[in-house]
Amino acid sequence: EKASQELKADREVVLAAVQQSGKALRYASEELRADREFMLAAVRRRSMPLERCHWSSELRADREVVLAVVQQNGRALEKASQELKADREVVLAAVQQSGKALRYASEELRADREFMLAAVRRRSMPLERCHWSSELRADREVVLAVVQQNGRALEKASQEL
Repeated sequence: EKASQELKADREVVLAAVQQSGKALRYASEELRADREFMLAAVRRRSMPLERCHWSSELRADREVVLAVVQQNGRALEKASQELKADREVVLAAVQQSGKALRYASEELRADREFMLAAVRRRSMPLERCHWSSELRADREVVLAVVQQNGRALEKASQEL
């Protein structure tokens, strides 16, 4: 925070800081945070999730960058572009890292039976139970797949079942 603008723009210094704490990215210069190669390097150096709110709007629409980020922090999908929130591979990667990421997927994906089954099967821990469409709550196969991971999800199933 108190570092000079010159240090905040120094790629090597900022990468070293990010390696210690993802939160350090908030102090990087705007130019560095908008630099695709820098951000990919920062994501690859950091073993713990980067702060998800410190990347530029252009990078939030960059599939490779978003995929790298959500593989470390699935909930970072929240900050991705609308287009990438509808990208099956990106969303599945996010859900695999954190079931809570499903809440940020596009409505179309959350209503897609095959996608939801794939998401449930990819996730080793229970998915958030409140982010599936009413149609899928009435689909026996989907409900079965979800409750096999989280029995409490049965309370969200359709009463028609």
